[in-house]
Amino acid sequence: MKVHEHQAKEIFRKYGLPVPEGYPAFTVKEAVEIAERFGKFPLVVKAQIHAGGRGKAGGVKVVKSIDELENYVSSILGKKLATFQTGPEGLPVSRVYIEEATNIDKEYYVSITLDRSKSKLVLMASAEGGMEIEEVAAKNPDAIIKVEIDPFLGLKSYQAREVALQLGFTGKLINKVASVLLKLYEVYIKEDASLVEINPLVLTKEGNIVVLDAKVDFDDNALYRHPEIMEMEDPTQESELEVEAKKYNLNYIKLDGNIACMVNGAGLAMATMDTIKLAGGEPANFLDVGGSANAEQIANAFKIILSDPNVKAIFINIFGGILRCDRLAEGIIKASEEVKPHVPIVVRMEGTNVELGKKMLNESGLNLITADTMWEGALKAVEVANKQ
Repeated sequence: MKVHEHQAKEIFRKYGLPVPEGYPAFTVKEAVEIAERFGKFPLVVKAQIHAGGRGKAGGVKVVKSIDELENYVSSILGKKLATFQTGPEGLPVSRVYIEEATNIDKEYYVSITLDRSKSKLVLMASAEGGMEIEEVAAKNPDAIIKVEIDPFLGLKSYQAREVALQLGFTGKLINKVASVLLKLYEVYIKEDASLVEINPLVLTKEGNIVVLDAKVDFDDNALYRHPEIMEMEDPTQESELEVEAKKYNLNYIKLDGNIACMVNGAGLAMATMDTIKLAGGEPANFLDVGGSANAEQIANAFKIILSDPNVKAIFINIFGGILRCDRLAEGIIKASEEVKPHVPIVVRMEGTNVELGKKMLNESGLNLITADTMWEGALKAVEVANKQ
């Protein structure tokens, strides 16, 4: 789960990280009231969306008067902001964040995330802050400092100070930066995050260290421990289909392709998407209906993927274990009666009650294309999608 910058900064403040004073505004009137509360200019107004690259896309502006603030907030609230991360469709701006301006001298990047290949957290830092870290990694990978964090020992003070030194800090600033890194690690662990990021972390001309931007992604599996964080969720930042899928406990992520996938098990879902691409197609979604889905959930999953106007074909790839093939067939038949599929459907199923499942589909009267293997199913799905 993602949260907005102002929410991430609220969490950072709780842990004593040096965040500038700032407040969210949902209307132009609120924005003006916040500016009057500050009683000074310049102020920085930031569009709040779940994506990076806002500055380059016109989502961040320094304003020097009430008129400038009103004009900018009016122009962006209720609109969509498109960045390199959102794609051309953009994300809706339902709120802005207004904070005091910072006298920047130099910008840095710091983050903590999980390195799955090593089963360890990794602290990453760079003296090239303010840029997309992907761009830095591609053009100058040596500019990124990486420190593995022992899961039993945690991030140690000496490691934090070494990173500060490598970033070029000297004197009292070493301990100030080390303190930021240690507190950032504390946020990650105690809030069950999957990513904490500051870009940029800045050194001001007055010699202070300031968290100028903040990003926190949370581990969905641990959200039950953090009801206050669950309340921060903003469904406007997700596709309508993803929001709908959550209602039925379906793991659905919309993609840009035209071949919808319905699979049980995350591993098989990933393999199915890879196989579609290998066969020359593009998956329209990731959809794991899970091992314990019932006929109603299958039907809802079917309706969700059919709601995507980009879908030209559906590839159902099920390995029946806990989710029996007859239960899958029941769900497909039920959904088809309600939705009336308008695209070809390729079905490949194996496992528990597979013969019964196939018999139910054959006798349903539905116009289905069957396949015996995942590769055969992917090829057929690509073929029929290209004909649409």
